[in-house]
Amino acid sequence: MFSFGFQHDGMPRTFSSTYSCYSVSMLPGQEREDVEKGGKIIMPPSALDQLTRLNIQYPMLFKLTNKKTDRETHCGVLEFIADEGRIYVPYWMMRNLLLEEGSLVYLENISLPVATYAKFEPQSTEFLDITNPKAVLENALRIFACLTKGDMIAIKYNERIYELSVLETKPGNAVSIIECDMNVEFAAPVGYKDETDSGREKTAAGEEEAMAVDVEAYIANSSFRAFTGQGNRLDGKKKNTELVNPKKQQTRYITGIPNYNYKRGKLTFIRTVKSQADCSTSQSEQSDFEAFSGEGQSLRKKHTRK
Repeated sequence: MFSFGFQHDGMPRTFSSTYSCYSVSMLPGQEREDVEKGGKIIMPPSALDQLTRLNIQYPMLFKLTNKKTDRETHCGVLEFIADEGRIYVPYWMMRNLLLEEGSLVYLENISLPVATYAKFEPQSTEFLDITNPKAVLENALRIFACLTKGDMIAIKYNERIYELSVLETKPGNAVSIIECDMNVEFAAPVGYKDETDSGREKTAAGEEEAMAVDVEAYIANSSFRAFTGQGNRLDGKKKNTELVNPKKQQTRYITGIPNYNYKRGKLTFIRTVKSQADCSTSQSEQSDFEAFSGEGQSLRKKHTRK
């Protein structure tokens, strides 16, 4: 069923008709992947006859409307080889219009402004794996004729299908992308979580706080004291040793304490300085010491003459 609008001079200016809509997979005897991954449809030859008689603008652009759900989108035309009363559209376009196989769709030709800007939202974080997403999208849109705000388009890359939601188009909600210079932006993919710098700083601060240890309290509460036991000789004799004073060792136990004030690129050499009391004790011990003042022993037994 065709209908026409007329100008004041009596020449028709618009074309509209209602068709049964089918996906490209229902096209008899053909597999048209070029239609499935693009934004153009296949129409019957009678539509071409009617369009050539009209005073319409080229390229031919159309608006598809599902009047039951009040959903609409826009497309171009690729060929006029469909059976009469039918049109074949990409499956992603049928999903946007909420159409089933054989559902009726209202089609009319329309004139759209040339696109200057579009923003897309990937529906999967896997889209981030693409090295140059803008180049991939530009190549995929070459077989599209127009974009409609709110549509969910599908592009194929490396044998995978990526879905993108059209968030915004300028200068209108529906634009033509044939021979245009369009700026493209991407929103964050659905499910993507961005770790901000402040979040990283909070995490690092929490780790440093968890690592902070009160060393003095740890040493005071620790029951272990190194080398405080009594040694035994192999010959059974008792060794004249004094036990190490635990308190004295506690004050000198600094091994293993991390330097929390460390800065990258700075070397710090820590030396243990003896206290004055320790120095005076060691000096007094040295003053009482006399070298070779002991009594020697001989391995031979001395024989006394009678």
